[in-house]
Amino acid sequence: MPVRQFVDLDGVRLSYVDYGGKGEPLLALHGHYGCARSFAGLAEALHNKWRVIALDQRGHGWSEQPDDYSREAYVRDAAIFLKKLNLGPAVVLGHSLGGLNAYQLAAWQPDLVKALIIEDIGAVVPRFGPATHGWPLRFDSMRHVLEWAEQMGFKNDSYFQESLVEYPDGWGFRFNYDKLARSMELIAGDWWQDWLASKCPALLVHGHRSWVLGTDHARDMAAKRPNTKLVEFPECGHTIHDEEPVKFHRSVVQFLSTIG
Repeated sequence: MPVRQFVDLDGVRLSYVDYGGKGEPLLALHGHYGCARSFAGLAEALHNKWRVIALDQRGHGWSEQPDDYSREAYVRDAAIFLKKLNLGPAVVLGHSLGGLNAYQLAAWQPDLVKALIIEDIGAVVPRFGPATHGWPLRFDSMRHVLEWAEQMGFKNDSYFQESLVEYPDGWGFRFNYDKLARSMELIAGDWWQDWLASKCPALLVHGHRSWVLGTDHARDMAAKRPNTKLVEFPECGHTIHDEEPVKFHRSVVQFLSTIG
C-alpha cells in the first residue's frame, strides 16, 4: 500500500510516496507540473523486485513552493533525500525535469546513484514557454475541468489531472503557475558536461513525436556516453510512461535486470 510521507530537506518540507515493494530502492522524479502519484503504474510493475519511492519535487504536489528553482536546488533536494532516508546508492529514474535532475545528480554526486533511467530529456534543453500560459486558476466543478481539458487536447491525458485538488474557491492544480514558469526557464541550457560525467549504467527512453527531445539528439547522447542504452518509441511523444505504459514498464524491467 502506497504511503505518503513528509521530510524536511534543508528547510524545505517535501512530500514523497513510498510505494513499497521488495528489493533495492528506485527513486522516481517527475517532470514539470507532475507529481509522485504519476509513478503508481511503474511501482506496480516493479513491485516484486524494487522499492519505488517517488518524490514530489519542490513546487509540485504536496511539497512546499519555495522561491528557488535553480539546478542546484533541485539536485540538492534529491541528494539530501537519498542521504536522509539512507537509500543510496539508488537507481534514479526521471522524466523531463526529473531526468535532468537525475543525470546531474549522478554527475555531481556519483556515490548516490547506482544507475539512471532518463525519460525524454536532452543533454541540451531548449527554452520553452510555460505550458500553463492562459490557464484558469480555478474551475467551478470537475465537469468544467474535464470540458476544459478536452478543449486543450488533454481528454485522455492524466498527466496534469494527477495534480488536481479541490480548494475552498474551486478546483485547481497543486502547483504555482508563475513559479514553475521560472523553473522551466532555468532548465534551458547546454548540459553535455553533466550528461557525460557519470559512468553508471543508463537507459535513455525517447519518443519520436516528442516536442522536447529530437531523435538525432537522443541517438547522439547514447552514442557519446558509454554504458548507455537507448530505447525509442516511434508512436510516442514526451510522456512515454503515460502513452505506452506497458511497453515503457517492460523496457525499465529489462534494463533493471541487467544491473542486478
